[in-house]
This record gives sequence, structure tokens and C-alpha cells, in this order.
Amino acid sequence: MKISNKLKSRQQPFCSLEFFPPREREQWPAFFDIAGRLRAAAPEFVSITYGAGGSTQDNTLEVARHLHSELGFETLVHLTCVKSSREKIDAFLNSLADAGIENILALRGDPPRGESYDWSGAEFRYAGDLVRYVRDKHPNFEVGVAAYPYPHPESGSFQSDRRYTQQKIQAGASFVITQLMFDVREYFDLVERLNSLGIMVPIIPGVLPVLSLESLRRTLSMCGANMPGKLYFQLEEAHNQGGPEAVKEAGTRFAVEQCRKLLEWGAPGVHLYTLNRAETCLRIVDELRACGALPKPE
Repeated sequence: MKISNKLKSRQQPFCSLEFFPPREREQWPAFFDIAGRLRAAAPEFVSITYGAGGSTQDNTLEVARHLHSELGFETLVHLTCVKSSREKIDAFLNSLADAGIENILALRGDPPRGESYDWSGAEFRYAGDLVRYVRDKHPNFEVGVAAYPYPHPESGSFQSDRRYTQQKIQAGASFVITQLMFDVREYFDLVERLNSLGIMVPIIPGVLPVLSLESLRRTLSMCGANMPGKLYFQLEEAHNQGGPEAVKEAGTRFAVEQCRKLLEWGAPGVHLYTLNRAETCLRIVDELRACGALPKPE
């Protein structure tokens, strides 16, 4: 089912999950076991990453097929512009359609780390180009896009960033998932600014549970997200007092509170970046159900 149709018919807040496909096939059984455990979270849908430059495209296709057909998840597959051609896009989407998958997330994407890339000669330079192509040539697919609660690192201002997001939606996107953020005010500012531009599609906030300082630093360096200084000092203090486990505990508690505020203040749902971990995400969902922010399973 198309994700926008699922969201229209839903009256209560929801969670969704993001996975990244393991590169090595010998890791797949453990990954699918984790994904199977996360069915207890009852996600509205799950998204599958694509890899820089489409480097894990084949893995993405096979993993998405298994999650959809064997585990029963509504599946949203990432699709990027980098190194893409019309022929590659057509072949990939046809394969998804054959697997019964009809939702994609259109992204500009980044080239593999350490590689230069000439965007001037690319068939698809921006996510909006990809959205328009899919809507025109593969109209049976639902298309979502990403947005930054804070400006994209390459954007000149908040205003220009919001207008780029507006253009992607006007190209035919039906919903938005945000990049991870740690300050819920950034999400509600994004929603308010897009609403003022006439954009009324569902905007789903992305939440990353902090599991270690090392992974946090790596993530911040890659995506350019902002982190409140108070939170960073809390995580450092937790590390100094209790080591990695204390950081994980503090990060999980913060994620629960962040999700609670987002849902209680009006977000339609939360999109959890799982890092392919089950325990933390299940705890977050359980605590949100316990406080009433998410509905309990029937």
C-alpha cells in the first residue's frame, strides 16, 4: 500500500524504522533476526538505505524484498541521484515493482567517501529531478523526500533550504522524512515554514538514539546536524562517570523524551534510525506506549 494512503487512514501517532542493509551476505541472517524482533514495534513502514553512490543497490533490493514479502513490512526504499541513469532507475524500479514494493524515498545522495563527482554531467542533479522522473515514468510508485530541520550544509540560508524542500514536494512528493535532529524546536520550525509556503503533506521527524560518543561524532560529521551543547555535556559526563553503557542509557532516555515531545506536540509519527539494533528501539517504543504517546498494540 502507498504510504500516504496508510497515513491518511490512520488516526493515531505511529513509529517507522530505518535499516541499512549489511554489505556482507553472511551478516544477513543476524540482520533479518533483528528486523523480525522489531515487528513488535508495529512500524507503519520501514525504510531501507541505498548506500553512497548506489554502492549497495543489489543488497538493498534483496533485503527490501525479504522485509516486504517474508516479514510483512510496508517497505520504503531509498533511491539516489548519484551515478544514476534513466536506464538504471528504470531497471531498479521495475525490480521493486516485481517484488510488490511501491514506495521510494528520492534523495540526491552523496558520492562514496573519497571520490569526486561531477554533478554538471549527471542525468539527475537534484532530488526534485528524480521525483519528477519517477512520477512521470513510473506513476504507480509513491515518492517521499527528505528535509533538513536545520539547513543542508550546502544551503545558504534557512529560507533557501525551505524553498528547495518546497520544490521537491511540488515536483510530486507525497510525504517528507526529516534528517535526524536533537532539538524538537527545529522540527516544528520546519513544519511551520513549509506550511506557510502552502506545503501540507505529512512531515515525519527523524530521531537517532545516541548509543555511543564515537558513533555520535561520526554521524554529526557526516550529516551536519546540530546538537544542543547541554546534551553533549550530559553525554560526556555520563561517559566520565559510567563509561559507554552510561552514554547509551543517557542517549536512550533523551530519545524517549524527544519522541514524547514530538508526538504530544503534534508530529504525526516518529521515524527511528535503528542502526540495525533492536533492543534500544523496542525500549523506546515500549516507553512511549507506557506514557500514552504511542498507542498500545491491540
